[in-house]
Amino acid sequence: MAMTSALEIITNKGNEIWSISAGEMVLEALKRMAQHDIGALIVMEDSKPIGLFTERHYARNVFLKGRSSPETPVRDAMREGFIHVRPDQDIDECMALMTRCKVRHLLVMDGDRLLGVLSIGDLVKSTIADREFTIEQLSNYISGNAA
Repeated sequence: MAMTSALEIITNKGNEIWSISAGEMVLEALKRMAQHDIGALIVMEDSKPIGLFTERHYARNVFLKGRSSPETPVRDAMREGFIHVRPDQDIDECMALMTRCKVRHLLVMDGDRLLGVLSIGDLVKSTIADREFTIEQLSNYISGNAA
């Protein structure tokens, strides 16, 4: 069985891209993440991704430093730059990259075009689904119900 690709994962989960501009305030970023039940926003400038803002960035760069979220621009709390994968890269490559780079989110890019974002949770869900499918296929084979 072929490994699931980054493109397949974002297609299955829905490739809605939630973003914020670097000049918007952290409070707006937090509201947007809560509204969409997500843990990260892509920071955009001139329609291009320039970094990420996550709950962790808020905790470390705003809250623990005593900054005010209504008065702190996202650019002062975000991580500039991002780690990305191609749409054809498989789930194992994505997990290895996340582990090596110590990140929880990967942008899926086709050249300069942003296709979506993968979280560690997305990869775990996909891995579990792949394993459940394999177990079902093996169970059917063993019981003689193979299609």
